Amino acid sequence: MSFPLFDLSGRRALVTGSSQGIGLALASGLAQHGASVVLNGRDRAKLEATARALRDTGYDVAVGVFDVTDASAVKRGVDEIEAAIGPIDILINNAGMQFRTPLEDFPAEHWEQLLKTNVSSVFYVGQAVARHMIKRGAGKIINIASVQSELARPGIAPYTATKGAVKNLTRGMCADWAKYGIQINAIAPGYFKTPLNQALVDNAEFSSWLEKRTPAARWGDVDELIGAAVFLSGKGSSFVNGHTLYVDGGITTCL
Repeated sequence: MSFPLFDLSGRRALVTGSSQGIGLALASGLAQHGASVVLNGRDRAKLEATARALRDTGYDVAVGVFDVTDASAVKRGVDEIEAAIGPIDILINNAGMQFRTPLEDFPAEHWEQLLKTNVSSVFYVGQAVARHMIKRGAGKIINIASVQSELARPGIAPYTATKGAVKNLTRGMCADWAKYGIQINAIAPGYFKTPLNQALVDNAEFSSWLEKRTPAARWGDVDELIGAAVFLSGKGSSFVNGHTLYVDGGITTCL
């Protein structure tokens, strides 16, 4: 049985920050639905090992090694993928980082690092890929936002600021690029079990708070983000643009 609205056969997806965690889950999920995927990160050995593991399951996987916080490196990396591997039909801007400390003690260098990794990378990679998509008159861009695009919690104010920026940058990209046949949306994960969140997963007090705070009463599993990514990558979302889809177990319903 064929489901053309969710079939990604013949499409190529670049997923930033995809050697582990959410990025790897999304890359694997798109590959499961027929897409060729390009993994991205800075550690070539780690990316190649991840790519080999995915190829062993029968997926079409390549790697693009470049630093998403370096505008020049991004342009070179995207242009090389387009020339040597093929057109990027789908971009998932997933690369991100977190740093937790009280706001009054937050180091300036970590503030700058968060901005570069969580916001500037979305602009740099989005712009570099969109320039090619505009010429073709089609494309899908998915930015990874967060429940912190809507909520705040002590100790992560700068992260919250960056994810609020990602939500509004998604809207801005839509305003500029929708006319070229590109759909730009965001996925906002709630609290998921990832390496980025491992310290919180291991904190019994925090996990208990989260289970009480979230209507679904549990942490999310990264594979539960795949459906949203496949939807926003395929034909089924052809008139969805500038939207942020919260995949959060309902936590944002309880503001």
